[in-house]
Amino acid sequence: MSRERFPYPWEVPTPRGAEGWEEMYPYYLISRPETHEVERKLFWIADKIHNPYVCVPFDILPHEAWGVAISQYTNRTFVIPGARGIERRLINGYLYLGFVPVEDPQEIEQRVAYFQRRAGYYYEHWNQLYEQWKRELEGIIHEMEQLSFQPLPEFEPEEDVFARKLGRSHHFYHTYRALIDRVFQLYQRHFEFLNIGYAAYLTFFSFCKQAFPEISDQTIARMVAGIDVILFRPDDELRKLATKAHQLGLSQRFLATPIDQLDQLLTTLGDTPEGREWLAAFEAAKNPWFYYSSGSGLYHDHISWIDDLRLPLATIRDYIKQLTTGQSVERPLEQLREERERIADEYRQLLPSDAERQQFDQLLQLARTVFPFVEEHNFYVEHWSGTIFWRHMRQLGRILADAGAIDQPGDVFYFNPYELERFLFDFTSAWATGIPVRGRQEWKDRIARRKEIIAVLREWTPVPCLGDAPETVSDPFAIMLWGVTTDRVREWLRGEVGGGAVLTGVAAAPGIIEGPARVVRDESELPTVEIGEILVCPITAPSWGPTLAKVKGVVTDIGGMMSHAAIICREYGVPAVVGTAYATTTIRTGQRIRVDGNRGVVEVLDA
Repeated sequence: MSRERFPYPWEVPTPRGAEGWEEMYPYYLISRPETHEVERKLFWIADKIHNPYVCVPFDILPHEAWGVAISQYTNRTFVIPGARGIERRLINGYLYLGFVPVEDPQEIEQRVAYFQRRAGYYYEHWNQLYEQWKRELEGIIHEMEQLSFQPLPEFEPEEDVFARKLGRSHHFYHTYRALIDRVFQLYQRHFEFLNIGYAAYLTFFSFCKQAFPEISDQTIARMVAGIDVILFRPDDELRKLATKAHQLGLSQRFLATPIDQLDQLLTTLGDTPEGREWLAAFEAAKNPWFYYSSGSGLYHDHISWIDDLRLPLATIRDYIKQLTTGQSVERPLEQLREERERIADEYRQLLPSDAERQQFDQLLQLARTVFPFVEEHNFYVEHWSGTIFWRHMRQLGRILADAGAIDQPGDVFYFNPYELERFLFDFTSAWATGIPVRGRQEWKDRIARRKEIIAVLREWTPVPCLGDAPETVSDPFAIMLWGVTTDRVREWLRGEVGGGAVLTGVAAAPGIIEGPARVVRDESELPTVEIGEILVCPITAPSWGPTLAKVKGVVTDIGGMMSHAAIICREYGVPAVVGTAYATTTIRTGQRIRVDGNRGVVEVLDA
């Protein structure tokens, strides 16, 4: 039955057994009567790209940091004409985004001058500013590495006493606050370049749509493909290591080792000169390229390669398997660059005047200059620094558990970040006085209840949107990143929950392919993917690149033309259809499917 609108945030019922979920999170992320007026004016979408899972309380921290940063840089720093920023709400523990527009035409016109001056300065000095940005990010990451949580001793060491150092309670508490501060610094830098990077692409996109009314979104995107960015470097290192192992005659040692024992292979490879040479290359690649999360890096349970070497070793083994059959493991970078120049030349020749051709070239060059940042920032913020941050937090959990302040190390993540700061003051001041932590039993009970609530919410399916549906979805970010289109919204309003034998989505990466499907619901299932299968998943993360190197095609539930999934599939030359909405609930592992990345169509060939 068709509905006129989606529920408002305050109308979404709480699943049975999850009553009281709201107390886990800061009040301003929860719908309350005084926020209803604002909430009613906005159209909300479930942020399944960055936040597909229920938020364990501490895991709101990255979302807190990016939430304030994206709105600040949109509305206050670069003064983007038509947008103020993004409002956020947690509904049953899942994050929803409401895009806040600028609606007054006169105000939009006033904001244009601010944006042109400020963004224009960045565009003019992009390369210089971006190099400064990289050095600043590496500096913050180095500062994070220097922080350390240490167990509190029975007495202060005498060398510290005689050196007049501040006490260990201060250091412990300050370390947490300094760590949180670095996360907020990182996300401030994260959005310094990101929105205006997208804006440059959107300007080129708009020019093409006006000049060439029949041009497809994919064709425009392919004109900026063929980027060589740091985000792909970890996977490139694995390809190099696989090639080196193959050249050194070590292939059979890798292929004969079961996947779950590959880390043990590292202890035996040193018995030959060839093995020692390979191990030296492996060690050299680790820092920083193995500081790469198996997921998005936004959740505490996303493990990085450096913390579980079986993850990169399994990919190296897959690449070796391909090399032994004569296949290339290189990314088709030159092919993509030749193709983008061919497409650009074809469309340039269609323009009627030299002035328009010059404008086309200028906008294209700017888009290509700024576009690498759209992917590269992920490595610095979510992966490299994220690995260090979550390592620190796991160490903190172990210290608190060993001291008897919490039952298990993982319980630390059932505090939200602001509750944990207060608890750490309780912990350090109780240590100073020599008494038990005052809140231990209270928090033991609250954490136990929170675990019950989280377990219930994990089984809840978030509604895709909230609020009054617009007649036309026009926000470019909603369309290009999340794949939320007018047609898709109408399907959701009609209550459609499946796609049948034919699914439609965004034609993200060109090519037509047939093969067996492999349905993967999260990064923990990636090891099940076999060479030659078609990956079907809710969404991919940037770190899934190694998996894309061995599949024939990709189909996702979520995402638009400029989502990470779409960009990475184009860069790896893998046919893809994204934003189908129903792929993981319609397709079963083993079914034969056809993926048409030219038209955005997926067909189930056998029932």
